[in-house]
Amino acid sequence: MRLASLFAALALGLAACGPTQETATPAVQQPAQIPDIYKARTDTGPNGEPIPIQAVRAAYLNDRNTRQLVPYNGSEAPGTIVVDPYARVLYHVQPGGQAMRYGVAVGRAGLTFEGRATIARKAAWPSWRPTDNMLRTEPQLYGQFRNGLPGGMQNPLGSRALYLYQGSVDTYYRIHGTLDPSSIGKATSAGCIRMFNQDVMDLFEQIPTGTEVIVRSQAESVRMEGPMVETPEGYVMPATAAPAADPAVTAQAAAPVQTAMVQASPVQSAVPAAPLMDPYAAMAAVPAATPVEPALVSDPFASGSATFVSPVESAVPAR
Repeated sequence: MRLASLFAALALGLAACGPTQETATPAVQQPAQIPDIYKARTDTGPNGEPIPIQAVRAAYLNDRNTRQLVPYNGSEAPGTIVVDPYARVLYHVQPGGQAMRYGVAVGRAGLTFEGRATIARKAAWPSWRPTDNMLRTEPQLYGQFRNGLPGGMQNPLGSRALYLYQGSVDTYYRIHGTLDPSSIGKATSAGCIRMFNQDVMDLFEQIPTGTEVIVRSQAESVRMEGPMVETPEGYVMPATAAPAADPAVTAQAAAPVQTAMVQASPVQSAVPAAPLMDPYAAMAAVPAATPVEPALVSDPFASGSATFVSPVESAVPAR
């Protein structure tokens, strides 16, 4: 199934400013500049084959999504990974009160785990297979993947995956790449914590196995980042920076975002040969209504099924 959000991404673009009055020589619109770190590159696949990675479109890069070194006021030791699924950022803590900040997309499973874990496994171009329970309960959907899906650009885990454990127990919480760069910075249905492929590759090289990961709770997020509001486009920003914010709304930091979740078959419309497909996104997120003003973010999946876990969120490594 092609990702629903890829179609929505077609509507995104950069705003262009034109002259306010006629001039003899019309201004030439300059192409948007993509930072070098997000330009196209070629990586080595799981079998040594070259895999081209497309550049991240400038339309998907905003200040909060773009990798950058920022001041950090947390108490975690340098080297620690801090995931904030509510502010939709990931910090790699650096010495001197700084951190490298990355934008992330958060799936439902990204809100079902909080606390401390350790990165016990790292994988480049990871493979994936449905769980035995998924094969047993929905064979018509997942039977074709019973032997696993090899790593590559057709795999929803993307270019890299970091697997979080507590002791010897797999939390099934993943930090991984994505097939859909337009989703970064938003609340999406598939995946735990997704990053631009270029970003997860950078993080992958920076950290060893054994790295401690701290996933913030909603209360910790509000305490450290302040309340966040969600824009009509699905991104988040600090409530204090929201234009024309209603003070009465801003004061209600616990107000949930009403988000409708609609079921969609993972494979009903999938074309096996299609290079961009996500056969594991069992539902798509759509806003219940376009808000007149940004709405405070707490649980963007509050109105969905509390028991649903998307297949990629409950994935286990191929055996």
